[in-house]
Amino acid sequence: MDLRTSYMGLALDHPIVASAGPISHTVDGIRALEDGGAAAVVMFSLFEEQIRAETDAVEFLLDFGTETYAEALSYFPAVDEYDVGVDRYLETLRSATDRVDIPILGSINGVTSEWWIEYATHMQQAGAAGIELNVFRLPLDPEREGWEVERDYVDILAAVKGSVTVPVAIKLNPYFSSMANMARRLDEAGADALVLFNRFYQPDLDLDDLVVEPSLELSRPSEIRLPLLWIAVLHDRIEASLAATTGVDTGAEVVKYLLAGADVVMTTSALLRHGAAHLGALRRELEEWMETREYESVDQLRGSMSYASVESPSRFARANYIRILEDWKRLGSR
Repeated sequence: MDLRTSYMGLALDHPIVASAGPISHTVDGIRALEDGGAAAVVMFSLFEEQIRAETDAVEFLLDFGTETYAEALSYFPAVDEYDVGVDRYLETLRSATDRVDIPILGSINGVTSEWWIEYATHMQQAGAAGIELNVFRLPLDPEREGWEVERDYVDILAAVKGSVTVPVAIKLNPYFSSMANMARRLDEAGADALVLFNRFYQPDLDLDDLVVEPSLELSRPSEIRLPLLWIAVLHDRIEASLAATTGVDTGAEVVKYLLAGADVVMTTSALLRHGAAHLGALRRELEEWMETREYESVDQLRGSMSYASVESPSRFARANYIRILEDWKRLGSR
């Protein structure tokens, strides 16, 4: 059985990839993901705000008091000896690429164009096989029009593509007025892959202390439907690879995403629940499903249930919507 796939030009032994998450914070964690069966690993995201905060803190310490006491200069380490986070990240990436055989992708979550470019370049130099742009932007300004927000995504991608030679993926949210058009524009701007979808962690309110508190819930299989829909819509309609992420917990979700047209299927939540060895279980379940139905390769099943195989995708989607509502009407009348 041939499980091989290609993801943004990278040849992989199978389509199951470890997405950005806390396990990849260390070289040992990345090695555990390889041993568990990952075909590739996306490292945890490097956030511009964290880098800025740490850098600003160091600059403050180095400047504070130096105008008054010359000996104060000896109180603090030299800038090149102070680890502000970036060095740790790049050293982990560099060491991991030397110690594992699978591709490792760097991940950036930035704000300004110059930071995207700078750290994408550093990651390539450290040995990243590719770069994932983890774009997390909430358009909260009511004065900004939709086309301006969309332009930001295209500009970020174009800037990074112009600065590195390794393939570049962009991880998106689904909240565009025309998701299909946005995908096509990013494809035309040179995206080597689209990762669908970025999962927002909305805050909650603490009613006892009246403060805003962060909340984190691992993804569930029920969340597969939105990315499943758009992967099925985009399969064979753009040149970029398609990566599915969100809701993967068993081999069933892996199979569904591949049938819709995904080139790879990514997961972190399942690995946090079950451990890195769960990657092997996902692969075995995929193989068992394919063997039972006599599929010989991933290429054979990929996209066989995408919208490309339907004569009129828009009519199909609307008919499915109506059918669901009618089924509920019948249940309610019993």
